[in-house]
Amino acid sequence: MPKRKVIELHPTGWENDPADELLKLGTLDYCVGQVYTNYALFFKLSDAEKPKVIPVLTRGLQVLLSQCRQLCGIIEEHPDGGLCFHKKRDSVVEFHVQWLDGPEGEGKYPTLDELEKRHFTTQSLGDLDTWCVAPMTYGERPAARPTSNPKVAAFKATFIRGGMVFMMHHHHYCNDIMGWAGEMHQLAENCAAVWRSPDSPSLPPWDPACLDYTRVRRPDPPEDQRVDGPPRPTKHPGHKTGQWLLLHLPKRKMAELKKMASPEDGSYWISSHDAYSAYLWRMLSKHRAKVFDQDLTQHLLWGEAVNMRTRFNGTPLPKRIQGNVVSVAMSATAGVPQLTAAEVISEAPLTKLAWFNRQLTNLSTEENLQTTLSAVAAVRNKTTLFLRMDSFPPLSNITTDWRDSAPFEADFGFGRPCALRHPFDTVTPGYIIIFPARANGGPAGEDEGFEFLVGFEKEAVDSLISDPEFNRYFEFRGIDAEEPTNDTGVMQVM
Repeated sequence: MPKRKVIELHPTGWENDPADELLKLGTLDYCVGQVYTNYALFFKLSDAEKPKVIPVLTRGLQVLLSQCRQLCGIIEEHPDGGLCFHKKRDSVVEFHVQWLDGPEGEGKYPTLDELEKRHFTTQSLGDLDTWCVAPMTYGERPAARPTSNPKVAAFKATFIRGGMVFMMHHHHYCNDIMGWAGEMHQLAENCAAVWRSPDSPSLPPWDPACLDYTRVRRPDPPEDQRVDGPPRPTKHPGHKTGQWLLLHLPKRKMAELKKMASPEDGSYWISSHDAYSAYLWRMLSKHRAKVFDQDLTQHLLWGEAVNMRTRFNGTPLPKRIQGNVVSVAMSATAGVPQLTAAEVISEAPLTKLAWFNRQLTNLSTEENLQTTLSAVAAVRNKTTLFLRMDSFPPLSNITTDWRDSAPFEADFGFGRPCALRHPFDTVTPGYIIIFPARANGGPAGEDEGFEFLVGFEKEAVDSLISDPEFNRYFEFRGIDAEEPTNDTGVMQVM
């Protein structure tokens, strides 16, 4: 039987904390998914280093909870209306630790080398319950709804032969990807300080302004100026069984794509992100359209999550500000002429698709965000405003860019992560995650580029990965995960 234990973490100095701390959600927090996130960091460790890691992580997390104070507690209604993070003086966060690197785990659990050879996919991990704290895996589950008063966060460290898998859970209301990145880098600096000097660590500074949501919060208007919001989003009935595909774009191929997607006359600028986004949109739509017998005259929904932390005018926001400081630019509401399925698949030049993506990004301004904040504040029941990825019709795509999270720059003292993943046990077709290039060169060496996790219809996978046009640029690194079935083969409702 593997060795396991649960450490209940108090924030550093909790004995002197107020009896109750209530931090109201930011206005944008209501607009993200009502889901848990589970970010997995993979570390290479020697057997001699492993015993030293847990006390360092424990101390680092205790300090972190005194800094990112919204992590310690539950989500509940605020006495003045809306929702809040409620931290009590004696609130704790669970830190699960388990050892799967003993003789009893040989052949039963993967080694770090085996995970690396399989590109750290969810399938290579096996049962997610082994690596996660229940019920904090991603998915539209009752446990993550505000009415369940969900716990905000939990952590789990699992030692395997060759290293450690460190899982960081939190409710999406608590942080977007860059909020998590700020949390993760702060934790790394805490741990590095403890690693260097366990008895008297010189802890890194923490800016309390990182919990000041004033610039991304709007007060509710008077009752007579409020409106009823939309109904709670539900899964679109048109979706089919999906798989997560792990793709890789080598650096040299990315340069070729950017050149191909840029206007010859240089009349406007596009980024590499615009170029590969446009090409993926084209390739995915081409093969998905066959599965759904798509009407090619209809518009296709395209969206991207845009980090707004660097898009405020005047005084910048704190670099590690917590919460959701993100807008989702959507083709249907951006005010830019939408593209039809025929244009996306073949009729429009790639330069037009890349230009379209650039317009969505450019429209993500502070001024437009202020309009969104005012509109959200006016809604009576904001809990129906959350973004449910699978509520959009088939052939919709929404991308989220994780490159700036920079996990491989985070020095925990005992090491830097060698990989970042978000293991899934549900599949959302049309959801695209862009991972930063793997540390230490990755399997492609100097040509290692960004990786993409793509939710895609299972019956269209073979058509996509056998397409020479797709393979000219993107490499297929395998099935990351697929939707689970019960013993009868019927899809489970997650």
